[in-house]
Amino acid sequence: MIYSFDGTTPSIDNSVFIAPGARIIGNVTIGKDSSVWFNAVLRGDEGPISIGEKCNVQDNCTLHLYEEFPLILEDEVSVGHNVILHGCHVKKGALIGMGSTIMDGAVIGEGSLIGANTFIPAGKIIPPHSLVIGSPGKVARELTEQDKTIIAITIDTYFQKGRKFKEEFSLK
Repeated sequence: MIYSFDGTTPSIDNSVFIAPGARIIGNVTIGKDSSVWFNAVLRGDEGPISIGEKCNVQDNCTLHLYEEFPLILEDEVSVGHNVILHGCHVKKGALIGMGSTIMDGAVIGEGSLIGANTFIPAGKIIPPHSLVIGSPGKVARELTEQDKTIIAITIDTYFQKGRKFKEEFSLK
């Protein structure tokens, strides 16, 4: 469902797949070929949430923010199941593993991989192409070519799935 809030209606490209049960509220922008999966909540009631092109926000994610920290996903970002993103900036080509939490003012570097159930505290800056794990998250190593390939495959898989789901659901 898409909801206006406080006079602001989400701006969503026509190519975006929004699964049943997802909630997109207020000041939210979603770019071309992105997807928002079942029961995800994107609540732009206190400021802007900006999602780039070819991103995926998977099942049961929560995206929110405070006024001073906009939430930005650059292009080709994959956000795994049950992730909480709060007022952070995720740069192009990053993958956020299932169950992770990223707090206000944190910046996830381009092409980085945040391991499942990792906690990134407020204000933490993650360098590009890093594998980050733990609570609090620490850089474990630079990504290998295999890691980068897995991220690219994940992003493309969700791009293809989003198109397929949009097509199938529109036939019902």
